[in-house]
Amino acid sequence: MRLTHQAHEAVAGVLGEGGLALDATAGNGHDTRFLAEQVGASGHVWALDVQPAAIETTRNRLVEAGLGERVTLLCESHAHIRDQVTPPGERKLDAVMFNLGYLPGSDRTRTTGAVTTIPALEQSMEMLTSGGCLSLMVYRGHDGGDAEWNAIREWLTGSGHEWRIPVDPSDHKGPVLVLLTR
Repeated sequence: MRLTHQAHEAVAGVLGEGGLALDATAGNGHDTRFLAEQVGASGHVWALDVQPAAIETTRNRLVEAGLGERVTLLCESHAHIRDQVTPPGERKLDAVMFNLGYLPGSDRTRTTGAVTTIPALEQSMEMLTSGGCLSLMVYRGHDGGDAEWNAIREWLTGSGHEWRIPVDPSDHKGPVLVLLTR
């Protein structure tokens, strides 16, 4: 099973009608659309990306699917989640998804990095409800990808959160999926 399917399956297990979710790296909008479908008409999704092209592509994907009203799109770094994402009342997020690396089909020199990702992970876990799921897809095949992955591994080890890696990443340079629960 592809890692993206495993991530969607894990998130779908905790997210349903009325749920609250965050796509911390909107990219081309595939995960944002998935989350919007899962939360239904009474839920809400926030999607962040630093690149205006990613926000526009995501917006178009949502409009085509009739899901635009379920999502707040923010052209902002994932390092500022706490300042940008405001669940109503005392509610917390049920699910958070990250895809780290670069925006497919764009400038491969513009990538995520540990300096923004680690604070984003910390903020996301603080905002995640008990029993919630954080899906972290780490693409390592770009300059800085291994450094970001090593920083994430170090953070995971000291985080105190329950996490698992469904497929052993040591034998290849491909993406790594990490699933965290609170």
